[in-house]
Amino acid sequence: MPLPTDMTLIEITTPGGPEVLKPRQVPLPSPVAGEILIRVHAAGVNRPDALQRAGKYPMKPGMSPIPGLEVAGEVVALGDGVTEYAVGDKVCALTNGGGYAQYCAVPASQALPVPEGMDWIQAAAIPETFFTVWANLFGIGGAHKGQRVLIHGGTSGIGTTALMLCREFGIQAFATAGSEEKCAAIRALGAEAINYREQDFAQVIGDQGVNVILDIMGASYINNNLKALAMDGRLVMLGFLGGAKANEVDLLTILGKRAIVTGSLLRARTKDEKAAIADQLREHVWPVLSAGRCLPMIDQVFDYTQADQAHARMEGGDHIGKIVLRVA
Repeated sequence: MPLPTDMTLIEITTPGGPEVLKPRQVPLPSPVAGEILIRVHAAGVNRPDALQRAGKYPMKPGMSPIPGLEVAGEVVALGDGVTEYAVGDKVCALTNGGGYAQYCAVPASQALPVPEGMDWIQAAAIPETFFTVWANLFGIGGAHKGQRVLIHGGTSGIGTTALMLCREFGIQAFATAGSEEKCAAIRALGAEAINYREQDFAQVIGDQGVNVILDIMGASYINNNLKALAMDGRLVMLGFLGGAKANEVDLLTILGKRAIVTGSLLRARTKDEKAAIADQLREHVWPVLSAGRCLPMIDQVFDYTQADQAHARMEGGDHIGKIVLRVA
């Protein structure tokens, strides 16, 4: 079937709230060397999309102004040099932006085959969160069997993914949330829930501490995170919902515990770095997904023309798991 000349995407018309997301007709993109063109069936919604929409994401030259960091769909065209995929293959992919669209060109090295038995909605909920969790919790954080970890925001897409992988790989997990409903979801994933509205998470963790903390809060949690770390523990920061600049950090605790404070942005990583993460997922996580375990938790599905409603749902903070846009 011949490809259309135009497509619909969702653009950020101006920095602002969810209402600034609007559909627009544009020419169909063409894959350059090393890329595949995907007819998008579904696209995941992530916190960086909302930050980009609000004008608060650190955009570097060359980053797509169109939101959408993960998609699932069919390969419909190949750029020069692509041999690992063929037209008609079903894939999910980490994009470099542009996922809120009917078609999206992505580096072939950032795509993976849709796991056996998985539908488009679930497949679209994999790349951004699984790439992020694997690179940060298991890569930078070095989490492994027998260790203890703390996940902040345990019912987010990142949080639920991290907790499922901890259970899969024999890691004892704690996670914070702000309601009994969310704490129940955390317990159902095999972790110990901490209601941050009622409990001090560092006190709950206790003197034994945790080996790795995956944090989305930043400044407001920094000193309590340091208290919760075990000796030689690692605090891996992914976000700064509680502030990006921390004052009066307890440096003595860092020294006393030989703590490592670090973090990363997935989108800013190089193509080769993202390809390496994809290879690790293919080896360690894809067999688990294909066996029907650690499947992404889906909170709600919206039509892609309702991206504004999807963003409002995410920013409302009541979701448990991933929010996904249905495109085709």
